[in-house]
Amino acid sequence: MNASDPTGPAAPTPGSGADEPTGGPALTPEVTEVLRRPNPAVMATVRSDGSPVTVATWYLWLGGPVLLNLDGGRARLRHLRAVPRVSLTVLDGAEWHRHVSIQGPVTLEEDADLQWIDRIAMHYTGRPYPNRDRPRVNAWMTIGRVHVWGFRHRQ
Repeated sequence: MNASDPTGPAAPTPGSGADEPTGGPALTPEVTEVLRRPNPAVMATVRSDGSPVTVATWYLWLGGPVLLNLDGGRARLRHLRAVPRVSLTVLDGAEWHRHVSIQGPVTLEEDADLQWIDRIAMHYTGRPYPNRDRPRVNAWMTIGRVHVWGFRHRQ
């Protein structure tokens, strides 16, 4: 990634309807603003025995697909290869009691040149990702369901 290019690479559009969530409230401007910021987040996957696993993570909201990027040796990547679905809860850093939870399928692809983990790291820290010697994998999440908590409902 070119660190002087703040936009980074263009996001691919895996799957169809990634910007048309179903099963939950519409993504209002207030909700998308929370998703746009580098907020704390927790992702959930499912182990082979069916039990859930959660872990803190970085993410990147791209206006449709949500990007997660995983170390190639992590257990959560094995979980996603077996069951390619994820749940991501994003806490509003300004008001942590507000959150947005999204669930959906993921499409996995290698991040061979580390451009996407760099883009996420720049979003959170302002610097490229420091660990350059481990393989990385992108998990492109298509939004299937949305749940929000703590936001004012507009009518």
